[in-house]
Amino acid sequence: MATRKAPSWSDVKDKLADFDRAGLIGLVQDLYAASKENQAFLHSRFGLGDDVLKPYKATIDRWLWPDVFKNQDTSVAKAKKAIADYKKAVGQPRGLAELMLFFCERAAGFSNDVGLQDEGYFDALARMFAQALTIIGTLPEDRRPELLGRLDAVRRLGHNLGYGVGDDMDDLLVEHGFDGGQ
Repeated sequence: MATRKAPSWSDVKDKLADFDRAGLIGLVQDLYAASKENQAFLHSRFGLGDDVLKPYKATIDRWLWPDVFKNQDTSVAKAKKAIADYKKAVGQPRGLAELMLFFCERAAGFSNDVGLQDEGYFDALARMFAQALTIIGTLPEDRRPELLGRLDAVRRLGHNLGYGVGDDMDDLLVEHGFDGGQ
C-alpha cells in the first residue's frame, strides 16, 4: 500500500500555475473573506488603511492585558504570533519595533497593574525587550530617541515587578550600547 505524502507548497504552486488572473483574484478574495488574520495580512502587505498595525496591536493587547473581570487569560504565544504575522506580511523594521515595544509596554503595564507574578511571562517580556533593542538599533538615528524613551519607561516599570526584571533590562540596555537614563 503506497502512502501519500502531505501536500506541500510545491503542490499548491503547481495548481496556481493553472489559474488565470480572474481565478487568482477570486482565490485571494476567498482567502480574504476566510479570516480576520488574512485581512490584516493583506491590508499590511498592500499598505491599506490608516493604521496597518492596529489589528496586530489589538491582538497583543488582548493577550497581554486581558480583562480579568471576564476571566480572560494571558497568552504570550498568541501575542508573539501577532508580531510574527506582521513580519510575514510586511516586516518593516519601524513597524516591528513599534509592535515589540507595544508588547513590552502592555506586558509590563499589566503585570504592574494586577500584580502578576509569572516568571515565564517576565522571561518573555525580557526577551522581547532585547529584540526591540536589536531592531531599534537598526533604525536611523533620528527615529531611536522616542522609541528608546518608551523602552526606558518599561525598564523603570520593570523594577516594580520583581524577579530581577528591571535589572535584566538595565543589563540589556548596556549590552546593546544604549544608556539606561534616556
